[in-house]
Amino acid sequence: MQVHVDEHTVLVVVDVQNDFCPGGALPVPEGNKVVPILNEYVEKFRKAGAAIIFTRDWHPPDHSSFNSQGGPWPPHCVQNSKGAEFHRALVLPPGAEVVSKADKKDEAYSFFQGTDLAREFHHRGFTKMLVGGLATDYCVKETVLDGLKHGFEVYYLDDASLGVNVHPNDSELALAEMVKRGARRVTFSDVVTIVKKKSA
Repeated sequence: MQVHVDEHTVLVVVDVQNDFCPGGALPVPEGNKVVPILNEYVEKFRKAGAAIIFTRDWHPPDHSSFNSQGGPWPPHCVQNSKGAEFHRALVLPPGAEVVSKADKKDEAYSFFQGTDLAREFHHRGFTKMLVGGLATDYCVKETVLDGLKHGFEVYYLDDASLGVNVHPNDSELALAEMVKRGARRVTFSDVVTIVKKKSA
């Protein structure tokens, strides 16, 4: 399968933050291993002049998802903390677009939740989303499903996403749900850059 990168395509890099990588508060096993391939996607999109968006959890200290507030997770990605920073090896091009989510008390696995981004994406002419990052079974999955719900053609980056797997088959179930809803699984070799012809 091939997917063509053009002005209607956006790359969404989901939550590659210190707290979701080894040594963080809520680590995805070997989560840092998605960074090199994500950097390759970023470079391919940058060279094509296509849009790239980096999402991040950006929680207040009393976020509803924290176990101290009755939620399921240990405190993580607290605003302005080291854990909330992007992994140091992740390349953010100059002027990179960063979208913060779950920055109030409400939970928001998908960056569409509680924002106007679906309308903004349509306004900017985006029709295709390529989504990868952390974690497959939570924020990546929900971003993919919301993208489909809002009418976008969505591609899951199979080689640039990993799951936390609270239960051993969580990522497998997430993948099955994404594909059932219409997402397509691709890898780097499937992504083809459209080079615009220069006018004479």
